[in-house]
Amino acid sequence: MTIGVVIADDQALVRGGFRALVEMTDDMTVLGEAADGTEAIALARQHHPDVILMDVRMPGQDGIEATRQIKHEIDTAQTKVLILTTFDLDEYVYAALRAGASGFLLKDTSPGKLLDAIRTIATGEALLAPTVTRRLIENFAARDEPDPVHPHLLSALTDREREVLLEIAKGRSNAEIAQRLHISPATAKTHITRLLTKLDARDRAQLVVIAYQSRLARPGPLS
Repeated sequence: MTIGVVIADDQALVRGGFRALVEMTDDMTVLGEAADGTEAIALARQHHPDVILMDVRMPGQDGIEATRQIKHEIDTAQTKVLILTTFDLDEYVYAALRAGASGFLLKDTSPGKLLDAIRTIATGEALLAPTVTRRLIENFAARDEPDPVHPHLLSALTDREREVLLEIAKGRSNAEIAQRLHISPATAKTHITRLLTKLDARDRAQLVVIAYQSRLARPGPLS
């Protein structure tokens, strides 16, 4: 499968660099470039890309608002958004995840890691959560008032599903969850699929938000 990518950044030089990187691969293709959030939304509607590389700070409609609109429109909701920014700020991380982004990376990430991130986001297999992103999410969640999450949603979960949700909130992959809970990777994936259904979540990123909003996951050292 060829992964269709849209690049949204207000700097033409940055867009050109990302385009060159993506087009060097055999399994990706660039479907279009956007200089602001409004153009990114238009390209999402036109091309239905698998992944959008989305800058945060752009003139007019910024990347967070564009992400929110893309993820809330039925016609574009399946597109995955990978937020790329030079700003290592707490509010951007959490705002991006709440808007529906599937991942968050700093622009100084190595080319290889960026391409791996695109592939990861495209499959929906795992939330991209480097240690720094986990820390930022936790720090922001510690001082942010949780949005209401209906108690009956979590009450519908089994004890094992709660354990899996907590591991997801810590940014762990399927393989890591399986190892920590002494289950097979296939079983871990089954639990995650059930969590997405029961919690009516778009993807793993939203599961992280729900875990913190409900206070199932709380700020503190990762263990």
